[in-house]
Amino acid sequence: MTIQDTLAIIERGSDEILPLEELKKKLLKNKPLRIKVGFDPTAPDLHLGHTVVINKMKQLQDLGHEIIFLIGDFTGMIGDPSGKNITRKPLTKEEIQENAKSYEEQVFKILDKDKTRIAFNSEWMSKMSSADMITLASRQTVARMLERDDFSKRYKSKQAISIHEFLYPLVQGFDSVALQTDMELGGTDQKFNLLVGRELQKQAGKEPQVILTMPLLEGLDGVQKMSKSLNNYIGIDESPDDMFGKLMSISDNLMWRYLELLSFESLETIESWKQEVKDGENPRNIKFRLAEEIITRFHSNELAKQAQQNFIDRFTKNLTPNEIDEFNFPKGTKITNLLKDSNLVSSTSEAIRMIKQGAAKIDGEKVTNKDLEPTVGTSIYQVGKRKFARVTIS
Repeated sequence: MTIQDTLAIIERGSDEILPLEELKKKLLKNKPLRIKVGFDPTAPDLHLGHTVVINKMKQLQDLGHEIIFLIGDFTGMIGDPSGKNITRKPLTKEEIQENAKSYEEQVFKILDKDKTRIAFNSEWMSKMSSADMITLASRQTVARMLERDDFSKRYKSKQAISIHEFLYPLVQGFDSVALQTDMELGGTDQKFNLLVGRELQKQAGKEPQVILTMPLLEGLDGVQKMSKSLNNYIGIDESPDDMFGKLMSISDNLMWRYLELLSFESLETIESWKQEVKDGENPRNIKFRLAEEIITRFHSNELAKQAQQNFIDRFTKNLTPNEIDEFNFPKGTKITNLLKDSNLVSSTSEAIRMIKQGAAKIDGEKVTNKDLEPTVGTSIYQVGKRKFARVTIS
């Protein structure tokens, strides 16, 4: 694999690589890079938002690099102030330990257990004396800390900033010194912390790490980042049925964002799916593919397919009458003719009007293309609130 091929894999879906030229130089040495990503165990479950970075770690692992999954059991007791407009409540040591155990179990649903090093930053931070911590604190100025966007906003709005919050970027940065990392990954909200790691490595006379930031995945609402506290998340330990239902609930636009950041399908394949939708494919079918891939990753393909069937059955049971007419049409039948010939509308012109109004649905998903030729299979077609038909395309 050429450097260009490797960079293409690394850059896919990423937000920033700093500095890119340094990464190229490191790769040209033709030896595995030591790469870390850190997670503070502030909740017992990982969700799909966390996996955006972990997926990138998996890609780097498959390229032959050394992967360190760092559990921030020490930093977790400080509380990450990133993106917070108030001081974050630190967790107890017991809460941290319980959550850390859960993280260890869940992360190996993505990373190769035999090729992954699990580290805890309490290994070196708990041995640091008060004098050592003061020395570490001297490595950065208050002015530099206030350059950080969230600290700056809180300072200007006269919101409290606790002294211990300034220590967080320093401790995270020192992790890179302790582990002698070549590269560190994190979300875009971690950029300041990752850059502090570079600075501390330079001050320690080490070759500074390259940083790679990944976008923050929006939650089910499509607005705020995925978060358990906002209840807009999909946990990787959730049941297949729950995961499937949540993935089907996202908007059609958000679906492409999830495919870009969560799917292992090639960019060429995803582009071909976009073209299929432009040509009339129901976006619901693309969501089916996304849901199957995600649930297969964390459960199994058998359970993913069962979750899809359960979803269709549940929709049919909840929204349709006990007895509905059944029809069969050949492949290539246009949606307007199908709606007319299955007695859901009186004419093709009414079918077009219902589609424009968003009143025509296939398995609960709105039809938006009047020239759609439904795909092979059996689905529930609906117009308005009371007209249903079970139609098989073959």
